[in-house]
Amino acid sequence: MKALVNPDLYRPIVRIIDDEETVRNSEAFTLRVVGLETACYATAEEFLEKDDLRYPGCIILDVRMPGMSGPELQQEINKREIDLPIIFLSAHGNIGLAVDTLKRGAKDFYEKPVEPEKLRETAARLVEENLQARRKQYETQMLHAQYEALTNRERMILKLVAQNLSNKVIADQLQIQEHTVKIHRGNACHKLNIRTALEVHQFLTRIGELD
Repeated sequence: MKALVNPDLYRPIVRIIDDEETVRNSEAFTLRVVGLETACYATAEEFLEKDDLRYPGCIILDVRMPGMSGPELQQEINKREIDLPIIFLSAHGNIGLAVDTLKRGAKDFYEKPVEPEKLRETAARLVEENLQARRKQYETQMLHAQYEALTNRERMILKLVAQNLSNKVIADQLQIQEHTVKIHRGNACHKLNIRTALEVHQFLTRIGELD
C-alpha cells in the first residue's frame, strides 16, 4: 500500500483536461458556480507533469487531443495507480470507445456538449466518493502503523487471538507461560484500543493481516 497524506488537508479539485480553451473555461465556470474548485490542462502531458496528486477530486477528460489521447492517458493513469475517477467527454459518440473506457475504470462517458447540471452532479458525486475512499485508505494506514509499532510477540499473539483461541491454547502453541500471553495480549489490545477477540479479528482484517 502506497503512503498517503491526510486527504482532509487538501481541498478537492476537479481536473479538466481538454485541448480547447473555450471548453475548459466553460466547464470550469459550470463547476465553480456550485463551489467546485478546478484545475485546467490543455494536454494529457501537462496534467502528468504539473498536477499535484495529493489533492482529491476527479478528472474530466476529452477523448481526442494532440499528443496523448484521453484513452491513452487513462491507461497511463491506471499504470501509475492514480486513484482519481474519470469522466470522459467526446464530441464524437462511439459506443465501442465508451464501453472500452468504462471497462478500464472510467466512471462516466458523455457526449459533448454535456448538460451543465449533469456534469455538476456527476463531478460532485465523484469528488465526494474519492474523498471518502482516500479517508478510508488513510485511516487504514494509520491503523496499520499502530499495528507495526507492536512487538513481534504481541503481533503473533494477536493473530492467534483473532482465531478465538484461549490464552492457554496460545501459550501451549508458543510454548510460553499463560501469564505471559495475558500480559502481551493486554498490552497489545491497550495500544490498539481494542478488547475482545472479535475486535481483534476485525482490526486485523481491516489492515489486511489475516489470510
